[in-house]
Amino acid sequence: MTNSVETQNKCGLRREDFQTTVNGKHTDLFILRNSKGNEVAFTNYGGAIVAIMVPDKNGNYANVIQGHDSIQGVINSEEPYLSRLIGRYGNRIAKGQFQLHGKHYQLATNDGPNHLHGGKAGFNVKVWDATQVNDHAVVLKYTSPYGDEGFSGEVEVWVAYSWTDDDELIIKYRATTNKKTIINLTHHGFFSLAGDADPTPNVMNVECQLNADFFLPINNTSIPTGEILKVEGTPFDFRTPHTIGERINDDNEQLKNGTGYDHCYVLNKPEEGELTFAAKLHEPVSGRTMEVYTTEPGLQLYTGNFEFGLKGYHGTTYPKRSAICLEAQHFPDTPNHPYFPSVVLNPGEVYEQRTVYKFGVE
Repeated sequence: MTNSVETQNKCGLRREDFQTTVNGKHTDLFILRNSKGNEVAFTNYGGAIVAIMVPDKNGNYANVIQGHDSIQGVINSEEPYLSRLIGRYGNRIAKGQFQLHGKHYQLATNDGPNHLHGGKAGFNVKVWDATQVNDHAVVLKYTSPYGDEGFSGEVEVWVAYSWTDDDELIIKYRATTNKKTIINLTHHGFFSLAGDADPTPNVMNVECQLNADFFLPINNTSIPTGEILKVEGTPFDFRTPHTIGERINDDNEQLKNGTGYDHCYVLNKPEEGELTFAAKLHEPVSGRTMEVYTTEPGLQLYTGNFEFGLKGYHGTTYPKRSAICLEAQHFPDTPNHPYFPSVVLNPGEVYEQRTVYKFGVE
């Protein structure tokens, strides 16, 4: 931390480094701080979270999410989804094709043969209108125009980031449309509970627990086969805590298809849409923990399989498998699987989601 501006916050980020104009809209840095002095920092460009500053078991602070320390770093990132908002459709749609109200839609194929994360210019590269509600909360708003990236309808989206005194990052989503459409929003946080470093440690020793009895197997282009399989007896069983590295290199077709873990879990839900426990991570060296609670039916576990030394925040680097993503969402390719929970949004309806990331130490 080199100057007085930086010493005012734990993340050492400067607001002026995040201020520019993109397509006539201004970008900025927002820092939420709770009563403990712990921080969440993000920009309204793609809703990218660039720092979460929480202590380890010895009281030492580190950034536990992967990000960049300037707006140019965010815009030019080699990982366009790094800790950003994802829409209109999180995850993949096979061949970018689906049918809705009897009409055929063709979206961009930006991940091999498939559509991924909203297309070539999804919500991750939009400048959102931001309103700071108080020290603990900011509301982001974006109007996705008719035909945006090939999707039907004009969609108004609000996302609220709030940071509680219990070190809970709460992300609330709300969306409405003027024409029948599909929507599947998520946040693609790349979490590194050991703390960002050069290089950031891999996640092999991180203990993971997932509240899911079933998962969705994928084909060799990462599209769900349509089956819903039991995790029991497979390397995908995290109903009790296991380290990520324990089985990630097993001789298993599903692990090969995902180049590691990159699969959607079917969360155990007593009631649809209820906010329930989804996952817990524990990093044994730092003692840091992160619990996830969500109203969504699915949770994508992704283990940073395609990160290769990406440069990030304050000279840090992000090697392969140095992060865990836990993306709360509806299932991939749902429009092509009628028995998956619906992603259709009709005029007059309100899409709502709430996901909580709660940090602690053990």
